[in-house]
Amino acid sequence: MEWRKHIIADETVLLGKPTVKGTRVSVEHIIGLLAQGWTEQQILENYPRMNQESLQAVFSYIQECLKDGLLYTNF
Repeated sequence: MEWRKHIIADETVLLGKPTVKGTRVSVEHIIGLLAQGWTEQQILENYPRMNQESLQAVFSYIQECLKDGLLYTNF
């Protein structure tokens, strides 16, 4: 999955947070919904400008951030 086709960061949209291309929906928001127990289907139903491929791009983006050590904190 080439997440760069679906995830963008534009300083004029949500202060540059990574968002799903063509929306104002941030990666952070999508991960938050999943953490609250939302299903992928609920997300897609509530955000019709997103599709399965853009949702998969969110997961690929997060996976790459974890792999690169960008999300680690000291416990």
